[in-house]
Amino acid sequence: MIQLRPTERPGDRLRGGAVFVPRSPVGWQTMLADLSLILFMVTAAAMADVPDRKTAPRLAPPPAPPACAAPAISEPLAIWRPAPGGPPLARWLAEQQADSRQLLSITLRYPPAAQAEALRLAAQMAAAAGGKGARARIVIEPVASAPGIEALAALAYDKGPA
Repeated sequence: MIQLRPTERPGDRLRGGAVFVPRSPVGWQTMLADLSLILFMVTAAAMADVPDRKTAPRLAPPPAPPACAAPAISEPLAIWRPAPGGPPLARWLAEQQADSRQLLSITLRYPPAAQAEALRLAAQMAAAAGGKGARARIVIEPVASAPGIEALAALAYDKGPA
């Protein structure tokens, strides 16, 4: 007589000792159909809360953006600061990879008492930059805590004025 283990049922053993594993009556197709129905019901419930376009009051169009929006500023590719023993701005620019898409930004931060000197230095830096200085973005900003005039030049793929 064959003794059955508790997990086996009669008919589970086939010829040659192979074990028969019955398939589940629920396949992946049934599960996918269930998920599709759930998605349909959630979408239908969400659409029930949306007002009809014909009966909904028309909203005013969004306000137009200001005419002079701030330019997009990207991460700089190269930065120049005046330093003892460092190259002048014109030589530094000549050493950089030439690309017409790059924009030179000259930034000066100054204490409020040194505004005239900062303006003179900005014009001098733009002239020293040559052709790139003619298209340069020049930012001059007063900073109350600045110990002196801080100059910086940066090359980046910034979107210039249109």
